[in-house]
Amino acid sequence: MASEPLVVGVDFGTLSGRAVVVRVRDGAELGTAVHDYGHGVLDRALPDGRPLPPDWALQVPRDYVDVLRTAVPAAIADAGVDPADVIGIGTDFTACTMVPTTEDGTPLNELPEFAGEPHAYVKLWKHHAAQGQADRINQLAEQRGETWLPRYGGLISSEWEFAKGLQLLEEAPEVYAAMAHWVEAADWIVWQLCGTYARNACTAGYKGIHQDGYPSTDFLKALNPDFAGFVADKLDHPLGRLGDRAGSLTAAAAAWTGLPEGIAVAVGNVDAHVTAPAARAVEPGQMVAIMGTSTCHVMNADVLREVPGMCGVVEGGIVPGLWGYESGQSGVGDIFAWFVDHNVPPQYHEQARERGISVHELLTELAGRQRIGEHGLVALDWHSGNRSVLVDHELSGLVLGQTLATRAEDTYRALLEATAYGTRVIVDSYTDAGIPVTELVIAGGLVKNRLLMQIYADVLDLPLSVIGSEQGPALGSAMHAAVAAGAYADIRAAAGAMGSVRRGVYRPVPEHVAAYERLFVEYQELHDHFGRGANEVMHRLKALRRAAKGED
Repeated sequence: MASEPLVVGVDFGTLSGRAVVVRVRDGAELGTAVHDYGHGVLDRALPDGRPLPPDWALQVPRDYVDVLRTAVPAAIADAGVDPADVIGIGTDFTACTMVPTTEDGTPLNELPEFAGEPHAYVKLWKHHAAQGQADRINQLAEQRGETWLPRYGGLISSEWEFAKGLQLLEEAPEVYAAMAHWVEAADWIVWQLCGTYARNACTAGYKGIHQDGYPSTDFLKALNPDFAGFVADKLDHPLGRLGDRAGSLTAAAAAWTGLPEGIAVAVGNVDAHVTAPAARAVEPGQMVAIMGTSTCHVMNADVLREVPGMCGVVEGGIVPGLWGYESGQSGVGDIFAWFVDHNVPPQYHEQARERGISVHELLTELAGRQRIGEHGLVALDWHSGNRSVLVDHELSGLVLGQTLATRAEDTYRALLEATAYGTRVIVDSYTDAGIPVTELVIAGGLVKNRLLMQIYADVLDLPLSVIGSEQGPALGSAMHAAVAAGAYADIRAAAGAMGSVRRGVYRPVPEHVAAYERLFVEYQELHDHFGRGANEVMHRLKALRRAAKGED
């Protein structure tokens, strides 16, 4: 193979990290490798066995470094290329995933005195135990008429930097006092690569309430007097623009990865946001849905609007020159996995094994034989709470209409449909706000489920395009590495040369659209009844659970 400039993209997901080697000239993916996190997600106990309360989700930061040590060299080997041809490396992360560190970036859980302290570990994006803090932030911001609140659809999420930081202060003040930096994992991994702490503008804007500055000291003090210095002392740091060079690969990181010392390290980014240019979705109206354990919806617009329940709008948050919008669903693939793992009878597992397919494939096949509405069910996709548009992680899942005749494939299809209805609510919120969605571009692992994709096209009555890469976030990170290395002037130019998409792969079927319209009306009725205050039973049940476990 002739020598050509290459870049490496590394996508840090919820359960694993994936590296891909990409040719700069045309975006060809030459090699890839995956490394599963050694500790996975800590949602029941710490590594030493200490139990965790409900709604916690932690990780071990050294698992991320192991991805650099393992997946990057393996991807280079898989590509069969000379690592000397690599000119840059870019990374992306799930957000908001937070690491409390010392002044030099050492995670606090690595200090002996904090090894058994849950708050010293990484708080993963789906750590939802800071809902109480988020509620107080929202109430105070609304009372004071804070101008930044509408930029987040009127509600701040428990998944984000401030709510998690306030929980840390109030539940583990000794850990908070020892923390020098409250760092997005997207920035922490870049710090490990280049030795420089560069806070990326993307997570600062979407997850860190940075809108022409942060919330004021006076606001923070009103939340908790000891929180007054949170921004100045723990969070604030110079911002790096997307596609900028954060620094150069250190000798230590070169040894981990097998890449040349001194190559460009791109400023960190979010998995969903880097995927948009990888899918060539850089124009207004093109919404990208990155569908995996959760779904993140991102799109660009040439106007600034207040969209209820959005996760944020940031100028240049995805590509320069446009407003970048974000919304999302907290649980999608996680819901399907939960159902298969805990609710499917043994005979389905046995049948799947006999046929050499997964239980998901079996249930999809059986569900695909049904007519729309045949199962008699409608479900709410809130098993991991609601991110958009209600921004309430105290909400919970629901399946209505079950009888003694209900089969596993019935409920499975109802859950598939529920996630499509959830996306429909998000799309409608943008349209109603004056930002029409004209195309939905799908990326992520769930794109492989053809039934699910057709359901989405029918429920949304929109054409579905599909990203041309199976490694959308990793490809997007590699593209940002190419920009950081100077191979392209900006991410738009990189998208034109290196991105890939297949347009209109799934199109709505008119009779299906009509059938789903009737079911969506029922979903909306349940959505508003349980999600907008008419019936607080979901919140009461969460409170009763905490009380029964002695956690209040």
